Amino acid sequence: MKTIKTAIIGTGFMGRVHLEAARRCEFVEVAAIAGRNTDAARRLGAGFSVPTIVADYRDLLRDPAIDAVHICTPNAQHFPMAKAALQAGKHVICEKPLATSVEEAEELVSLAARQGLRNCVCHNLRYYPMVQQMRRMREGGDLGEILAVQGTYFQDWLLYDTDWNWRIDTKVSGPSRCMADIGSHCFDMAEHVTGMSVSSLCADLQTFHATRKQPKQSVETFANKMLTADDYIETAVDTEDYGTVIFRMGERTRGCVTASQISAGRKNRLSIEVCGSKSSVAWNQERPDELWVGQRNSANEIYVKDPSLLKPEARSYADLPGGHSEGYDDTFKQVFCRFYASIAAPDAAPEYPGFVDGLRQLAILDSVLQSHRTRGWVDVPELISAK
Repeated sequence: MKTIKTAIIGTGFMGRVHLEAARRCEFVEVAAIAGRNTDAARRLGAGFSVPTIVADYRDLLRDPAIDAVHICTPNAQHFPMAKAALQAGKHVICEKPLATSVEEAEELVSLAARQGLRNCVCHNLRYYPMVQQMRRMREGGDLGEILAVQGTYFQDWLLYDTDWNWRIDTKVSGPSRCMADIGSHCFDMAEHVTGMSVSSLCADLQTFHATRKQPKQSVETFANKMLTADDYIETAVDTEDYGTVIFRMGERTRGCVTASQISAGRKNRLSIEVCGSKSSVAWNQERPDELWVGQRNSANEIYVKDPSLLKPEARSYADLPGGHSEGYDDTFKQVFCRFYASIAAPDAAPEYPGFVDGLRQLAILDSVLQSHRTRGWVDVPELISAK
């Protein structure tokens, strides 16, 4: 199989995660890194023996040897970078959100289809083995009719007004923070596991810190800050710290998603519970190898990840034998390896979230913001297919 050469655009937390995961895929070479902070890019490249380091990502797009790019930059840069990469004939993996508006996402979906290029938006959290087990149990009828869905994603890294990150700035991250950054994972997982679509919703968002202390120098995501009055600037905040959304999936199914970045002690707790007419299932990202299965008339069970005991369709998402944990970084590997395999097999159906899924999440997010503004229920528009 021909080696596929790829490039990483962005050198922060997510850029490093992408780089490490891409290097775990067979026949894939991370050949270049682009970063505006050239010192950081050089350090990252030197540590992983990446031969080419550039400050301007467009230099990579002009290189015919580069087959694909990973876009791991702040949100507002996703659309122009993805558009330029597709126009340059590169396959694209883009961090979510795909863009900062539905209109931008629609343009990218259409452009990727016209160019005939593989495209992926990184809703990687679908690919924990036990999440796939939930989905396959639903497909196999083990849960019965889906009655209710509950998703929560709680973090505490923005609890204090001294906590700061580029995601807080609307000009850089877009009109939503908490719901776009982590709430979108809940919605994507709810639709992926149930096979149903959110049809209407009602949202309430809250910004607890109307101003925050913005450091005068850049800080890393999730880094602890110990600032004095001379180290920061009081900055107004117009993105949400918290949000709750109740929603409908068709005529009967009901659900709720709550996302928070101010919940003390919760570091990265994504959980989902799906309640069916036969049984329920619940999963927590901080205990990823366990799946709770609830029954009405018999004892509840805890399934522990073991590929030999998973549904056949879920088995390929677990690469290690039972008793060997698979976590956050492994979900990226599962997505990326499927993405690169699809480049080598142009006629194969993609087994990963595409730009159309990124468009779907932006349509939901747009409805969330509209509902919050109008203080009422909003219908989520039907997904617009690629032209």
